[in-house]
Amino acid sequence: MVQTPAKPLTLEEFLQLPETEPASEYIDGLIIQKPMPQGEHSVIQTELAPAINLVVKPKQIARAFTELRCTFGGRSTVPDIAVFLWDKIPRKENGGVANVFSIAPDWTIEILSPDQNQTKVTKNILHCLKYGTQMGWLIDPAEQSVFIYLADQPTSVYDKPGTQLPVPQLAKDFKLTVEGLFSWLME
Repeated sequence: MVQTPAKPLTLEEFLQLPETEPASEYIDGLIIQKPMPQGEHSVIQTELAPAINLVVKPKQIARAFTELRCTFGGRSTVPDIAVFLWDKIPRKENGGVANVFSIAPDWTIEILSPDQNQTKVTKNILHCLKYGTQMGWLIDPAEQSVFIYLADQPTSVYDKPGTQLPVPQLAKDFKLTVEGLFSWLME
């Protein structure tokens, strides 16, 4: 849902607004509320982030976050999963994870919901790539396919069950096939 305030808001004014459920994003001066996640979306997000963390977090290589607001390049978006290299995670003075992330994730993952606009989600992934994201995934549960986005390279589509999905270098030890990803929907 696009919200058009009576007076256009700046990014800074948007960031002062109370959070919404589901999250709202600030894109090109518009406030766009994400659709409420449904079953398939929720299952994939709930399984994928911990699976990534199981591989990258113990060695302090990176960390996957779900529904984390990322504000950079004039936008404030909330990827379904945002993965950050360990040394780029914003920290508080005591070493704990900070609340504000003003940088692009190193790997952004979006899971398409039935009511979600694929073009808007793709634009968010491309925005991330423009600001340094290594790789973007767009997971389409309905089509059981994964679109892989890399900067300055053609988009690839993975939909063959046994095919291993490409991952960014930071997660080189993370192995997942198309079939493995979508098998979570059958559990």
